Amino acid sequence: MKHLFLSALIAFAAAAPQASAHCQIPCGIYDDNNVIGSMHTDYETIAKAAKEIDTLSKDPAANAHQLTRWIMNKESHAQALQDKVLNYFLSQRLKVDQPDKETYLKKLQLCHEVIVTAMACKQSTDEANIKKLHNLLHDFETAFGTKKEN
Repeated sequence: MKHLFLSALIAFAAAAPQASAHCQIPCGIYDDNNVIGSMHTDYETIAKAAKEIDTLSKDPAANAHQLTRWIMNKESHAQALQDKVLNYFLSQRLKVDQPDKETYLKKLQLCHEVIVTAMACKQSTDEANIKKLHNLLHDFETAFGTKKEN
């Protein structure tokens, strides 16, 4: 009986109509300008948080609460940046069936670099990682382009 149910479920799933959409929920709200703009805001917050963490770390006992808040804020914005690359660009904007495979691979590599660099920014306040993230976001904006506002 279990096998019959499983077979029926698989047959139903295979026969279900397939929908292809640009967005996970095609609502028209999100666009490249909004998403990339928010990625720059995430970067700015990460950069400011790293400076505040370095300053507050000089006397951690006196600044424990503020230090904790800045660390959490920095990590939150780094994660938000990673999520935007994963959930918007990798899943919706980067298409495997693009005719130009070289451009596809460059964009894929750039997505990976942004994700990994954001992870590095979570793990430290190293200014080199923050500068690299800044440069990658500008490369990212150039590679993916932005839609022109009406």
